Amino acid sequence: MLFSSLTVLFPLGHTSLPLVINTWPFHNATAAAWNALQSGGSVLDAVEKGCARCEMEQCDGTVGYGGSPDETGETTLDAMIMNGDTMDVGAVADLRRIKNAIGVARAVMEHTEHTLLVGESASVFAENMGFVAEDLTTNTSVNIFSQWLKGNCQPNYRKNVFPDPSKSCGPYKPGATVRQNTRAQLVNTRSHDTIGMIVLDQHGHLAAGTSTNGLNHKIPGRVGDSPIVGAGAYADSSAGAASATGDGDLMMRFLPSYLAVELMRAGADPSAACKTAISRIKRHYSDFFGAIICANTTGHYGAACNKAPGLSQFHFMVSNSESDIPLLKSVDCF
Repeated sequence: MLFSSLTVLFPLGHTSLPLVINTWPFHNATAAAWNALQSGGSVLDAVEKGCARCEMEQCDGTVGYGGSPDETGETTLDAMIMNGDTMDVGAVADLRRIKNAIGVARAVMEHTEHTLLVGESASVFAENMGFVAEDLTTNTSVNIFSQWLKGNCQPNYRKNVFPDPSKSCGPYKPGATVRQNTRAQLVNTRSHDTIGMIVLDQHGHLAAGTSTNGLNHKIPGRVGDSPIVGAGAYADSSAGAASATGDGDLMMRFLPSYLAVELMRAGADPSAACKTAISRIKRHYSDFFGAIICANTTGHYGAACNKAPGLSQFHFMVSNSESDIPLLKSVDCF
């Protein structure tokens, strides 16, 4: 795999602790997590601060409020946070009315015995925990939704229904089964939909987290890979951590983050672990849109992505003790 010139200056083999790494060029999120760590915060604090920054800044419209409206025009959020020391996890999915999804995920971890809360009940839990209920709709999301309706609800994620979903809006009813192969065109760089973050401190404590507003025009109630343990992210302080981004409906079927961590546990370097996790999905869905970042317990890191329409190179951010500022890295897809 070929890395950018910035990466050549700081080779993978010479990384030192602590480390913050996240998907996509979300610079401010990296900086927020790094600052939290440098200010004495825990790895969980850093993950939460980093993902929360993206939620407030609406990173690329694919994280936080005001983006990716579903078929009814509503924006809902998914998030997850994992403690690599204790294996505790908190997650929320299809969260409504609450902007700080990663904060609610951490509340699930710290104030319940559960792992994942979903839908309206998750929102009620959040309000009971003191999170403010707000409208997640913005002028931008209203416009996206309006244009989608005017375009006969194209694209959408329906299949084998009547009326023909490739030409008409719903409501839909079950129809004849027709073999379709259009998914690669539905999920692309403008719907990469996730910040995934890994934080490793100087003592070897690991945490990982994700936050997303999912896919544009998703069917209400859809949950992707981001809040699913082992799919969107996974962390084990005895082995490493990983976080995935891309077509979550496909990727979650392979638990790529869990696979990558187990490969690192068995001795694989992070780049090789990432590449193997992508290759496993590629065997079944050769054109899928997706990427993954990996880090081991010594602070070495890597990334991999599947070469697909609109994705020939994957960009991610890194902060560590060798640089005062977050660095943009890239890896060529295969």
